[in-house]
Amino acid sequence: MTITSVPFITLNRFENGFKEKFLTGVNELFDKTQFIGGPIVASLEESLAKKTDAKFVVGCANGTDAIQIALRTIQVEKDDLVLLPDMTFWATFEAVVNVGAKPVTVDVNRETCHWDYETFKEAVDKFKPKAAIMVHLYGHASPDTMKIRAYAKDNNVLLVEDGAQCFGTKVDGKSVLGSALIATTSFYPAKVLGASGDAGAIFTNDEELAQTARVLTNHGRTTHYTHGLVGWNSRIGTYESLFLNYSLEHIDARLDSRREAVNYYYEHLQGLPLKPMLSSDNVDENGYCAFAMIDPSLRGDLIETLKEAGIGSGTIYPGAMSLQEGADKYLAGKIDHGNADYISKAVLNLPCFAYITKEELEYVVGTVKKHFNNM
Repeated sequence: MTITSVPFITLNRFENGFKEKFLTGVNELFDKTQFIGGPIVASLEESLAKKTDAKFVVGCANGTDAIQIALRTIQVEKDDLVLLPDMTFWATFEAVVNVGAKPVTVDVNRETCHWDYETFKEAVDKFKPKAAIMVHLYGHASPDTMKIRAYAKDNNVLLVEDGAQCFGTKVDGKSVLGSALIATTSFYPAKVLGASGDAGAIFTNDEELAQTARVLTNHGRTTHYTHGLVGWNSRIGTYESLFLNYSLEHIDARLDSRREAVNYYYEHLQGLPLKPMLSSDNVDENGYCAFAMIDPSLRGDLIETLKEAGIGSGTIYPGAMSLQEGADKYLAGKIDHGNADYISKAVLNLPCFAYITKEELEYVVGTVKKHFNNM
């Protein structure tokens, strides 16, 4: 079979029998009218806890809500300063704003594309924030994660970890989500563990934080008609939970497939101006996306070549948070060494999804090599 195109991502490659099993389960839920809560949701939370070694997991409606609920859970309030990376998805920034707090963007390391200890320390010492959000982007994590956690704790900075892209990622052999004070993830369909619609979750090992998060996801209810807090309507749906339950049965195979793709790019694109990036020695990434760095002056032409060959690509993300138009009136401060801005102009994401074939990978690599050979 001759390959003539490769999508950047596809959401329709499932294991044999997966679709049929899910649709059968949907029919059962429909017949039982189990639409909100119930044993399917409880089963998902238990499975997620087991998979990540977290003591408590609270499902919610989406990944953005998860961050907002986590911030409220640790009592981030109006006008509190919250540090966040200058390289992340907009949801991290808007979550801080939506709880009434003030965001401070902090630059990332140009090599790892994540926070490093020294810059985090600089930001804590300068701004004295109440909280910080460490983002585990690209399915990777900062090699300084443990040092950042320790410095935050020693300086009374409450640390939320945005793990929207890092399900399955480990630092020093431990799940990022399961070992954090409080962490969040997104089950947006394009994630390594994606739902059939929007969904998210909060992870913690603190029972009190878990209980507060659960109350906040359900209108602040302490009983059905009593409300101890002002919360959200952010309950995870039963259909999404069913889909995720079945997906968890195959998550290891899906992660292995993605990691093999990332490793293939790394091995076969050596010596080119496009530099695929792997994790540091103490970080096990999850294959969320194959991200590489390229001289910004070369990126546009390569993207055009890929497009002409029917190959999808991405630029995750094409702009630093502090430079977004919507950030101006909310930004309370920043530490900017120019790295996030550079990365936004230099990053290029190649096709990567569960069960991408060797033939598809060969076609992508061959197209990239031909492009540079013809320069």
